[in-house]
Amino acid sequence: MTPRATYRFQFHKDFTFADAEALVPYLDRLGVSHVYASPITVATPGSTHGYDVTDPTRINPELGGEEAFRSLVAALRARDMGVIIDIVPNHMGVAGGHNAWWTDVLQRGPESPHARVFDIDWRERIVLPVLGAPLSEALDNGDIAVERDGDRWEVVAYGEHRFPIRDEDQDGAGTDPLAPLLERQHYRLAYWRTANDQLNWRRFFTINELAGVRAEDPAVFEATHALYFRLHDEGLIDGVRVDHVDGLTDPIGYCHRLRERLGDDAWIIVEKILGAGEPQPEGWAIDGTSGYDFMEQVTALLHDPAGAEPLGALWEEISGRSATFEPEEFQARQDLLSWQFAGQLDGCVAAFAALAASAPGGDGVTPAALRRAIVRLLWAFPVYRTYGTGDAAPASDETVRAQVRARVAELIPPGEAPITDRVLAWLAGDGPGDAALAAEAVRRFQQLSAPIAAKAVEDTAFYRYGRLLSRNDVGFDAETFALPPAAFHAAMEERVRTVPQAMLTSATHDHKRGEDVRARLAALSARPEAWRTFALRWVDEDEAVDPADAYMLLQTLVGAWPDDGPGGDFAERVKGWQQKALREAKLRSSWEAPDEAYEAAADALLDRWLADAAFVAAVEALLAELRPIAEANTLALVLLRYTLPGVPDLYQGTELADLSLVDPDNRRPVDYDLRARLLERGASPKLRLIAELLALRRAHPALFRDGDYAAAEVSGAGAAHLLAFERRGDGCTLRCAVALHGTSDWGDTRVRYASGEEMAASMLFAAGPVTVAVV
Repeated sequence: MTPRATYRFQFHKDFTFADAEALVPYLDRLGVSHVYASPITVATPGSTHGYDVTDPTRINPELGGEEAFRSLVAALRARDMGVIIDIVPNHMGVAGGHNAWWTDVLQRGPESPHARVFDIDWRERIVLPVLGAPLSEALDNGDIAVERDGDRWEVVAYGEHRFPIRDEDQDGAGTDPLAPLLERQHYRLAYWRTANDQLNWRRFFTINELAGVRAEDPAVFEATHALYFRLHDEGLIDGVRVDHVDGLTDPIGYCHRLRERLGDDAWIIVEKILGAGEPQPEGWAIDGTSGYDFMEQVTALLHDPAGAEPLGALWEEISGRSATFEPEEFQARQDLLSWQFAGQLDGCVAAFAALAASAPGGDGVTPAALRRAIVRLLWAFPVYRTYGTGDAAPASDETVRAQVRARVAELIPPGEAPITDRVLAWLAGDGPGDAALAAEAVRRFQQLSAPIAAKAVEDTAFYRYGRLLSRNDVGFDAETFALPPAAFHAAMEERVRTVPQAMLTSATHDHKRGEDVRARLAALSARPEAWRTFALRWVDEDEAVDPADAYMLLQTLVGAWPDDGPGGDFAERVKGWQQKALREAKLRSSWEAPDEAYEAAADALLDRWLADAAFVAAVEALLAELRPIAEANTLALVLLRYTLPGVPDLYQGTELADLSLVDPDNRRPVDYDLRARLLERGASPKLRLIAELLALRRAHPALFRDGDYAAAEVSGAGAAHLLAFERRGDGCTLRCAVALHGTSDWGDTRVRYASGEEMAASMLFAAGPVTVAVV
C-alpha cells in the first residue's frame, strides 16, 4: 500500500507509541495517511534514535512493546491510516553488553551460532578498542579485573565495561593470572586509539559501538528480518524504509530478496545518497529513495545562480580557502582514508592482493602497488559505491567507472595505470582470478568507498567549506550552487518516469540544518551585496577565532535566529552546533583530541556577539530585508514537496518554522498542542498551506499518485525566476507555479501550461509567491 503522505516520528523512551497514538486525531486532521516510524526494535537502553539495534527480533519495550504498537496501529487503521517502519539491516549496537548475540560471539568465538551474523575477520581475535591506555598499562594500573556475576565470571574494565569469559576458563577464572587469561579469550581488549588501524570487524562508519551485519547470508537475513515479515504479514505495517542500504554487501540483491518476502503491496524505500549525476535506483525492486535527492534538488532550486560568484569570492576573501568545493572534498578524502579507515583499507588491499595472486601473472602485482591504486581510486570516487558482485556488475556502474578513471588519471604513479585498470576490471566483474576471492575483494572495496564518501564529504568537508551553508547538507552537491528551472524540470521528468512513488522530504533526523534555515540562507544568494556588507562588519581577522569559523558561525546565527529573538536556550543550542562543527572539521579541534581552549574562544565570540546590541540590531535588520524571500522560499518548498511526483514526508514538528541545527538539536521535543491549535485557527501560513495541499491529495489521490508531469513554457524577463508545471490524471489537472529568488517585478513574463492555459506571471502571483489549482 503506497502512502498518500507520511509523518515522521522519532521514537524513544520519552516519546512512545502511546504518545503517538494520542496524536492520531491531529495527524488525521492534518491530512497524512501514514506514520513513518524510526526504528522500533530493541536498541541500546536510553537510545534517542533506535539505530543502535541490539535485538531485531522484538519491539522495544522502552517504546511500549508490541502491545502498545498494536494499539497505535489499531488507532490508525480505524481512520484508514497506516504505519511505515524504519529498518536497520546493515549494523547492530554492540556496546555495554546489551546485545546477546554479540556477547555470545565474544564468549564462544567462531563456534557461536551468531558468529555468522557479524562481519568479522577471524584470522585473529576480535579487537575491542575500549581501553583508555594500552593493555599492558591498563593491567599495571589495575583497570581490568575479573568479577563474579551470578554463576559466571566476567572481565570488567574500569568497573563498568563487562565481557564474557569462555566456558572452559570459568573454573579457574577467579584465581588464574589475568594476562594469560585474557590471551585465551576470543577477543582482545585494546587501546581505543588503535581502532582505526587495527579493528578486524566492519563497523558502521567510524562508530565502534555499531558492528556490521552480514545481511547477504540467507540465514542472517531471515533471523534479522523475521519480525518485519511477521508485522507485514499480520497487516500491522504497510512498508519499510531501509537504513543505509549502501552499507550492505549487495544492496540490489538485498532489495530483491526484501521485495520477494514482503510482496508487491509493500512500499519499500531505501536511504541512499545519489552523487552528482547518479541515476535513480532503477531495477532494484523498490519504490525509490527516502528523499535526500529531492531535498538536494528543491534546495538548489531556491538558490539564485547569480549569487554563486560573489559569495564564492567573499568566502575566499574571508577564509583564504578555495571558492570551489572540490579541493575540500579531495583533501578530506585523503585525510579520512589515512586517519580513520587504515585498518579497513589494509583489509581491502590484502583481499585484492590475494585475488591478484590467484590470477595468471599476478605475481607481478605487489600489494604496495595495489594500495596505491585503491587509495587513489577512493580519493577520486564520484559516488558512494558501485554494485558489482565480483563476477558481474550492473550497467549503471559503467558510467561511474569511466568517471573515476578519468578523475584518477593524473594521480596514478608513472607506469602503474595497468594496475588501476585491473582494479576497475575486477569491480566490473571482468578481472582474472578466483571467483570467491574476487567477490571478497570487490565487497571490501565497495564497503569502504561508501563510508569514505559519507565521512569525508558530509562529516568533514561540509564543516570546512562555507561558501553558503544552505548548500552543505546530507546528499547535497556543494559544488553546484543552484539549479535552474530547466534542470529541475528534467529531474522531475526523470522522477516521474523512474521512481514516481519515492519519498519527497526536506527535513530529516540527519539534516545539518532545518529546512527553514536553508530557506533563509538561500535568500542570501539573492542579496549577496547586503550579506557581504554585514559579514565584513562582524568577521574580524584579529580575533582568536579563525575567520572561516567565525564566518560559518555568523551564517548559522542568521539562519537559525528565532523569530522572537536570541533568548532562551538559543546560545547553548548554537554552541552545541559549533562544538560539533569544529570537531567534525578536524582542523582546529576534533573528537579524538578536543582543543578546548579554541572551542572556548569560539563560544566567547558567540557570547560577545549576542551581548552586543549593535550586533543584534544588525542581524534583525538583515533578517527584515531577507524575510520576504525566505518566507517565499519556505512556501515554495512546501508547495513542491506536496505536489510533485512522489510521497511527501513531514518530519516531526516541521509543520511550523524549522530553525533546527544538526542532531541532537533537530530531535528536540515538539509542542503538538501548539500545532493543533494553530491548525484549527489556520494561523500559520506554512501549516495552512500544508493542510490545504494534503486536503487536495486526499480529495484527488489518483491524480497525485499516478499523474504525469509537464513543464510549463515560461517566457519574458523573469523566466529564470519562475517554475511552473502541470500534472494530469484521473480526469483532473493540477497547475502549480512558484516565484523564485525574491522576484516580484514580472514585467512581460508569461506562463503557458502544456494544456494550453496561458497567464501573465503578475496575475499568477497577485496573491502570493506560490499558486496551485486543481481543475
